[in-house]
Amino acid sequence: MTTRAAVLGTGSWGTTFAMVLADAGCQVRMWGRRPEVCQDITRRHRNGDYLPGVELPATISAGTDPAQALADADIVVLAVPSQSLREHLGAWKDLIAEDALVVSLMKGVELGTHLRMSEVVHEVAAVPAERVVVVSGPNLAAEIAAHQPTATVVACTDHAAADRVAQACSAPYFRPYTQTDVVGVELGGAVKNVIALAVGIAEGLGYGDNTKASIITRGLAETARLGAALGADPATFAGLAGLGDLVATCASPLSRNRTVGVNLGRGRSVEEVLAGTRQTAEGVNSCRSVLDLARSAGVEVPIVELVVRVLHSGMPVQDMAGALLSRARKHELD
Repeated sequence: MTTRAAVLGTGSWGTTFAMVLADAGCQVRMWGRRPEVCQDITRRHRNGDYLPGVELPATISAGTDPAQALADADIVVLAVPSQSLREHLGAWKDLIAEDALVVSLMKGVELGTHLRMSEVVHEVAAVPAERVVVVSGPNLAAEIAAHQPTATVVACTDHAAADRVAQACSAPYFRPYTQTDVVGVELGGAVKNVIALAVGIAEGLGYGDNTKASIITRGLAETARLGAALGADPATFAGLAGLGDLVATCASPLSRNRTVGVNLGRGRSVEEVLAGTRQTAEGVNSCRSVLDLARSAGVEVPIVELVVRVLHSGMPVQDMAGALLSRARKHELD
């Protein structure tokens, strides 16, 4: 029996994951806000606004009616900006079938509540944790849309549910691995966006590979410390959803968060950079919620804290290196 999947969100990653599902044999219906984008997907099998030059499978359709997209869906994929999830789910929750698996592609922590995206799904839509699945890893949409080989992590507290989603998205160019450490997988995806902003700032300031490697490594340490405090498996951060995603996001010019950081490092103001950023750079808002979450857990995250100060408190980017280097010396693994 063919798996029916609904993908809510027609941005670059939502559209790319819809392609993966279709290429894996699923029937895919998408929901989007903009009629012209939905028509482009359904009629021309393209999403020129977000994936220019990419031909989508003809089996994917899209529309602006969420009820039509969600009707009889076995798997519901959420691919909207993380800070808008609560509002969207409030409108969609009664349309989701009781036995459907709900998949989060989002990488963030909710402002105000400090909730991870799977927790927002559980709270707002009353979906049991064993039916909430998280997909995360080194998944730059443009490369996957070009069918370049990649791997990802599919995590759920119920391994059987994770395996069902992994089977549904197992395409010739897309290899999913399963996990049950939802906390670690989600934290890896959320914090790496903030670290990528810091790496981008270093790039924009003209610093070299030593500086960037130091930020990446110490950023991973911050992520692992926070994960340990919240009950994650430390091994997760050495895997695809931890180190893998961190390296891809910090190193690639395709990364939105890194690009925002580069432009800040080159002297543009926060307002100028964000005004010219068409797609959501999740770390810009999530850096504040990640910092709040870390403080509530009693965990030091100095790189995250400095990114927040630059983006939201007016700290000059030139002051970041001095602020980090002047911290008290400590054991590396402390």
